Amino acid sequence: MSSSVRAGGLLCAALLTLSAVSCAGGGENGGSASAAAAADAPERQRLTWKACPAPSGSESGATGKAPGTDWECSTLRAPLDYGNPENGGVDLALIRAKATDPAHRIGSLVFNFGGPGGSGITTLPAFADDYTKLRTRYDLVSFDPRGVGRSSGVTCLSDKELDAYYAADAAPDTRAEAKDLVDRVGKYARACEKRAGKVLPHVGTSNAARDMDLMRRVLGDDKLHYFGVSYGTELGGVYAHLFPDKVGRALFDGVVDPTSDPVRGSLGQAKGFQLALGNYMDACVKNSDNCPTERQIGELLRRLDEKPVPGAGGRELTRSLATAGIAQALYSQDFWDYLTEGIEDAENGDGKLLLALADSLNGRGQDGRYSTLQASLNAITCADFAQRYTADEIEAKVPEFRRASPVFGDFMAWSLTQCTGWPVKGEWQTPDVSAKGAPPILVVGNTGDPATPYEGARAMVRELGPGVGVELTYRGQGHGAYDGGNACVKEVVDAYLLEGKVPQPGKICS
Repeated sequence: MSSSVRAGGLLCAALLTLSAVSCAGGGENGGSASAAAAADAPERQRLTWKACPAPSGSESGATGKAPGTDWECSTLRAPLDYGNPENGGVDLALIRAKATDPAHRIGSLVFNFGGPGGSGITTLPAFADDYTKLRTRYDLVSFDPRGVGRSSGVTCLSDKELDAYYAADAAPDTRAEAKDLVDRVGKYARACEKRAGKVLPHVGTSNAARDMDLMRRVLGDDKLHYFGVSYGTELGGVYAHLFPDKVGRALFDGVVDPTSDPVRGSLGQAKGFQLALGNYMDACVKNSDNCPTERQIGELLRRLDEKPVPGAGGRELTRSLATAGIAQALYSQDFWDYLTEGIEDAENGDGKLLLALADSLNGRGQDGRYSTLQASLNAITCADFAQRYTADEIEAKVPEFRRASPVFGDFMAWSLTQCTGWPVKGEWQTPDVSAKGAPPILVVGNTGDPATPYEGARAMVRELGPGVGVELTYRGQGHGAYDGGNACVKEVVDAYLLEGKVPQPGKICS
């Protein structure tokens, strides 16, 4: 399963049904529409917008279809290292759909859908129907952040190696198994350094925030109007800290707690997924006589640890993959029926459905090829956070994680090996999102969110500072709020983004 304190994101909940979109752009030495201007003064470059090509086979959810005539793609050239811009550049893939009411256009609305590692050029067209009203007055814009997808996406292992990596035991029960896990993580880190070493020091959130400000200037906007989901809220908070006077109307949805270090973040996610599992089981028994209990799930995972069951394509459903599949299904109520069916199938020796859910979380397409989703997530997380944990330190924390979640606790605890042995030092202990002088930012917390627990929204409001963060509470389920279809949330958010109407702090939608 995903091993980041900002793990998952809205993208993960949708990968089973997304139509992937790819845009022009590529590696750190790729060309842009105005390379000379980008080298001398990046903000002077002019974007050349063209029809978006069909996705490549390596992109998760690829259907072979371009996103349609409403969408245009371009490439933005940014310095690889903002401190030393003479050291070359990186190309960032962009996508947009122009406002449908240009006479009342506000500007661009830039989306980041989380991860970190989620592809904006893939996700925005797939969710575009949810943003039809916003599009009346905004150009809808998204991008692959540096180190993601078409923007010098980080790759580490081959597809076959990744199949083995995600199937392996990620919740060791013995010292020998713990050593095997640490060895695998070290091998993964060395492979990342070998294949993506040039960009690894520069893929952190601070640089992504600087990229967004460059994007704002090149797009011709005085202020950055922003829609951030999951990790995208952390990115938005860092942007607000660095450029408080450039913040326009900004929405943070599915909010990461900026005060959480990796231990607190992973522990919070363990509690969040356990809460979501309980909510799923409570809802299930009201509508069905065939619902799994927590005890059944635990027994199934223990059996799979000893003997995996057949999955698909010659692959097996292991304990690690089953846990990832269960977690993936908890990102959205839309997947709860699949979870019931998948657990029953696995108990009867058929692992195909839980394996498909796990593949979605891990960014594996039906053709067996992996996107950069999880490799990018690792690279960005480890470029951000300075903490590095040993096996002994993690083992001492396992009991606390088990108390937080009997189902997910062990996996969340051992996910703290994520940056062990990583070749790049992290920038911070926790990100600074204080944004004195910024205008009101709307922060939406979902009480049933498994990946970014509700408490994170209040922490974000507090850290943004007095008069900046404005909290809206959604009493719902799943990850995030706006795309969940709640009419109250949509009404409040649309009024804020389209008309500048800031709700009263503490407003609740049910």
